[in-house]
Amino acid sequence: MRLRCAVLDDFQRVATEVADWSPVADDVEVVSFDTHLDSEDAMAAALADFDILVTLRERVPFPGSLIARLPRLKLIVASGMRNSVIDYAAAEKHGVTVCGTTSSSTPPVELTWALLLGLARGLVEESNALRSGGPWQSTVGVDLHGSRLGLLGLGKIGSRVARVGLAFGMHVSAWSQNLTEERTDEIGVELAPSREDLLAGSDFVSIHLALSDRTRGLLGPAELALLKPTAYLVNTSRSAIVDQEALLAALHEGRIAGAGVDVFDIEPLPADHPMRTAPRLLATPHLGYVSHANYATYYGQAVEDIRAFLAGAPVRRLP
Repeated sequence: MRLRCAVLDDFQRVATEVADWSPVADDVEVVSFDTHLDSEDAMAAALADFDILVTLRERVPFPGSLIARLPRLKLIVASGMRNSVIDYAAAEKHGVTVCGTTSSSTPPVELTWALLLGLARGLVEESNALRSGGPWQSTVGVDLHGSRLGLLGLGKIGSRVARVGLAFGMHVSAWSQNLTEERTDEIGVELAPSREDLLAGSDFVSIHLALSDRTRGLLGPAELALLKPTAYLVNTSRSAIVDQEALLAALHEGRIAGAGVDVFDIEPLPADHPMRTAPRLLATPHLGYVSHANYATYYGQAVEDIRAFLAGAPVRRLP
């Protein structure tokens, strides 16, 4: 009897198109889920008969309580080599192997700039107006050249965002809790004296930090109040780094010029979620890592992980 493999959150139904699953076809039946399972009960009911689960990034949590309710589960494959929503101890206790895949930082860098440029030049408003017979020109774009880009985080993604900003002729500064002048000099940007200085002095602020106890709620009401009324905030990292209620208040009250957001406290967003109708917001449905090349890597290596597991020699084991 073949094992059953569930591919979760395959919204575009491309998992079996962007990668070759034939190496495991004789041993594994692949079932794609194109809708999100939004509760532990729904997960337990839908996945009880599966031996293998393939999940994208950290979109689906796997607490010990869920793993215990999946009696056939033998392998979880998660895209990326870091996942904070899998209970590894519970997986080990129940004999479940967890493997990962490599991941490119290029797609989130590019999406960050798509959001930032869309905000700066009013692309959504102007495109909608043109297509609907609205006014011919209604916004005045913000120049990137000569503006200050403030980066919260200068790691793999943040440093690449910084280099694009420099190419646009922007003044780029960065801050994080452990950032050193040696690192900023290496990238060719300024080290902001403090988080507060970075927020107050930037025309665009972009977040590129991992979510942790230290970064959760890093930008709350007091921090958002430091931003200029002409400033834009971009978050393609994790929603919990920014106080969502404080951000909504700042947008509704016009205390910042706008925000570009790709990550949310609930995903997918409920139809009545206030982020869907917030003013001055350019929002995308967590597209940061959604690109053809990245998906080919995720699912291609998922096949490799499954094949290695079946051979009794798992690769890219997590954590």
